[in-house]
Amino acid sequence: MNVLWIMADQLRWDYLSCYGATHINTPNLDRLASRGVRFNRAYVQSPICGPSRMSFYTGRYVRSHGATWNGFPLRVGEPTLGDHLREIGVTSTLVGKTHMRADEEGMKRLGIEPESTIGALVSECGFDVFVRDDGTNAATDKNRHAEDYEQYLRDHGMGGETPWEEWANTAIGPDGLKKSGWLLETAPLAARVPKEHSETAWLTTRGIEFMEAQGDDPWLCHLSYIKPHWPYLAPAPYNDMYSKDDLPEVNRREGEHTHPLMQGWTNTRICKSFARDNVRDVVAPVYMGLIKELDDNMGRLFDYLESSGRMEDTMIVFCSDHGDNMGDHWLGEKDLFYDCSARIPLMVYDPRPQADMTRGTSTDALVEGIDLAPTFQSFFGGPAKDHVFEGCALDPLLHADGGKWRDHCISEYDYATRDARRAVNVDQSDARLVMVFDGRWKYIHVETMRPMLFDLETDPGELHDLGDDPQHQDQVERLKALHFAWTRKHHTRITRSSDVINRMADAQEPEGIYIAYWDQEELEANGLKMPPHIDA
Repeated sequence: MNVLWIMADQLRWDYLSCYGATHINTPNLDRLASRGVRFNRAYVQSPICGPSRMSFYTGRYVRSHGATWNGFPLRVGEPTLGDHLREIGVTSTLVGKTHMRADEEGMKRLGIEPESTIGALVSECGFDVFVRDDGTNAATDKNRHAEDYEQYLRDHGMGGETPWEEWANTAIGPDGLKKSGWLLETAPLAARVPKEHSETAWLTTRGIEFMEAQGDDPWLCHLSYIKPHWPYLAPAPYNDMYSKDDLPEVNRREGEHTHPLMQGWTNTRICKSFARDNVRDVVAPVYMGLIKELDDNMGRLFDYLESSGRMEDTMIVFCSDHGDNMGDHWLGEKDLFYDCSARIPLMVYDPRPQADMTRGTSTDALVEGIDLAPTFQSFFGGPAKDHVFEGCALDPLLHADGGKWRDHCISEYDYATRDARRAVNVDQSDARLVMVFDGRWKYIHVETMRPMLFDLETDPGELHDLGDDPQHQDQVERLKALHFAWTRKHHTRITRSSDVINRMADAQEPEGIYIAYWDQEELEANGLKMPPHIDA
């Protein structure tokens, strides 16, 4: 049995037709949903690439693994999915993006050479690397990891000093001049790279090549795409497949936000840009085109899985690492806990007969990104690691086993490096947000400020912040208590399982340790004996 874990970058859940979108048609992802379970309320542990992915890869909350922002390394010694699966004979291989940054200082302190076997695994979040491509970063960033793709472009006649920048992220304007994909005005132009050589197409091919090379040993393949993440530049015909007339209506409240943090946030450069209708009208159609390109390549991928017989022995999981605000709420980029950013698409096809009764169904159960790691561990028959994994295996939902499921979910956000922190004059140590969502009420703890509160039953667009409304303080207090209870849990006690701890409690003191016994008679009454060299 194998796992193909597909992740898109910055893909909104409500831009897929299987989730009800009418402005775009994604038949191939719909096809996957029809064969598995579609999760309607899946939330990431942080609505930003790096910390979200580190939670996916560890099965742990952001406060637990500590990689709270992009470029913040996952510390040496933090166990990952690859580590857990390797213990039970399953390889975990990367094809694409992780946004992983190695803990170089920690490795140096411990004498771990990056080129060693252990060092390579630590540097790659526990994955064996078939190909790594974090190709959305600037060409000067040593952590871009697009070398394989750039060599591929050179091999196909697309050269230059940095082929990714010069072909995948460059267009030709009407004047015949090269235009950078970093500039939003370039978005409607076609990328120089042909669609059959785009990063999305190339990663799909590499994923298929990986699977073709596998024998009988079990494997997990993390096929991780860099799109539809910015730069918003697509190859023809996806660049002008949609227009502003195809866009859903923007979701914004009238007037400015009532919370001081949101007021500061919407005044940042990125948000001011995406608050302009002319920007959204140009960029969002290309965002849709990138999604359509991804869906078309999913068709090619799923055709291979079916023709090769892999559908019979491979769990297929599709998700994204977060969404994209795309002008909603007067916001650009990702960030924050509105559903357009923190809620993700998640579909799981389980080939096992136990999942037959749930095929083509959906569930409103509250699911977190950290649930996937224990799901994979369970799928491969590995031992439960409840003392390490903070998520829950999805088996009860995939197999309709019933039983109790969580009644609220958690997401976190560290905005210490964001411009908004300066705007509201918050120290970096206090720039923390935590979301508690129970399926109706979304509570957001804001350190040093009042909380935010949204009622998604009466306000599904999350337009009215009730955090300072006296009539809703009972909900504020209830959700605040859930947040406090979550903070008091064991988040870092991962070196001893509950079974070991219970055995330690039953055995009382370690062997050879005798505390507070009055005499040997009392000792023996408790089933203990002194060592033979003691006379009495």
